[in-house]
Amino acid sequence: MSGKRSIFEEVSGEQKQETVQPGMIDRGRGGARKAIRVWLMILFVLVVVMIAVGGLTRLTDSGLSITEWRPVTGAIPPMSEADWQAEFDKYKQIDQWRIMNQWMELDDFKTIYWWEWGHRQLGRVIGLVWALGFFGFLVLRKIPAGWTGRLAVPGLLGGVQGAVGWWMVASGVTQGEGMTAVASYRLATHLGLAFVILGFLAWYIFMLGREERDLMQARRAKEARLFSLSTGLLHFAFLQILIGALVAGIDAGRSYTDWPLIGGQLLPPDATALDPMWRNFFESPGLVQFIHRCVGYVLFAFGIFVWRRGSSSVHPQTRFAFNSMFAVLSLQVVVGILTVVYGAPWQIAIFHQFMAVVVWTLILRARFLTAYPIATSLRGA
Repeated sequence: MSGKRSIFEEVSGEQKQETVQPGMIDRGRGGARKAIRVWLMILFVLVVVMIAVGGLTRLTDSGLSITEWRPVTGAIPPMSEADWQAEFDKYKQIDQWRIMNQWMELDDFKTIYWWEWGHRQLGRVIGLVWALGFFGFLVLRKIPAGWTGRLAVPGLLGGVQGAVGWWMVASGVTQGEGMTAVASYRLATHLGLAFVILGFLAWYIFMLGREERDLMQARRAKEARLFSLSTGLLHFAFLQILIGALVAGIDAGRSYTDWPLIGGQLLPPDATALDPMWRNFFESPGLVQFIHRCVGYVLFAFGIFVWRRGSSSVHPQTRFAFNSMFAVLSLQVVVGILTVVYGAPWQIAIFHQFMAVVVWTLILRARFLTAYPIATSLRGA
């Protein structure tokens, strides 16, 4: 039994201190959050590069150079002149060669073949990087609680994307139908799915950048009204991206190069010349470009409204996120106008597409911070 101690007795500096135990929120949820976040960042960059390469493949009219879908054996390019000639002979059977490219020699064909082969090969690389990371973390049991299903989503969508990619190419690999390019609505589906995958990756990267306990606490301060507005802006931007893909699919951006008028008037001439009527919304260059312009104007106006609301947030980082989003959105409008005025040269066109990726990501970032705001003390502010 220990003896009595005086209330005046000094406490020794060597006295054992109790260790603070982490809360239940953090237990079993850590995993390899930082490593997984780096892996997702690599995938994000690869998908952005994939979108750019896909755009250049379209701008160089290379997408139909490979007329077969061989997910495994297609990874090996032609290895001999006989192999190259065999691939060229297959290409000569489709309408694009018969109508547009009869002037091509084998060396010309090789140029467009490498573009499409590189595009498909990059898709295989992305799939491999996802599989190695996902199953590696899974086997090592390093995936945080509740994240296994989330991390499976990009891989599953990537597999669907490969099938959609061939579905798109198959629409242009025709004989006797007069098709010289892929169907624009299939191109829009393909690009739209790429942005969906990009969105999931970005959101997960944002979430893994903060501890689980921090996210749960931040969620209590969610700015619901601003979250709804940014969600609406996100959907609106996605719609504009899809319409932009329709413009790209039929080269509508090169049809009318005057602005703010289109074809010298408010409405494009012969906007509804195709029959049946619904085809004009997908295949009429004047009408599709006109719709893209109008939606862009409305999107910009709505962006101003959301930005003004976002700039009134009580959280400095949220305000900064909305300011950044609006600055890049404004720049994108200018780039879009320049793309039209200069007849969509590939340099400006691909930059316009890249800017769409940046706008999309910044809207997601602003939306994330309305759902999980970062609290700032009065002293820090």
